[in-house]
Amino acid sequence: MKLTDVIRRPLITEKTTILREDGLTLVLQVATHANKIQIRRAVETLFGSKVADVRTTTMRGKIKRQGRFAGRRPDWKKAYVRLREGEKLPEFLEGA
Repeated sequence: MKLTDVIRRPLITEKTTILREDGLTLVLQVATHANKIQIRRAVETLFGSKVADVRTTTMRGKIKRQGRFAGRRPDWKKAYVRLREGEKLPEFLEGA
């Protein structure tokens, strides 16, 4: 798996904004089959910051209805990446 395929997008929500205020925690949507080692390498290579810890969770897709028809959204994976002390968040996430 390529490094650019591991990280899908940063998650910008109220909860992740509060976590990001300490300046050390990133929350990213990552590929479903990516493991913690691949996530660590992708963040260190693409963002240029050293990673202290990676925590992951699999989010289950919700069931959505359109009238009498029901469908299911796909499952996805979330990663909480904690940077080492003294490292900075990437510039594109500081103002978000």
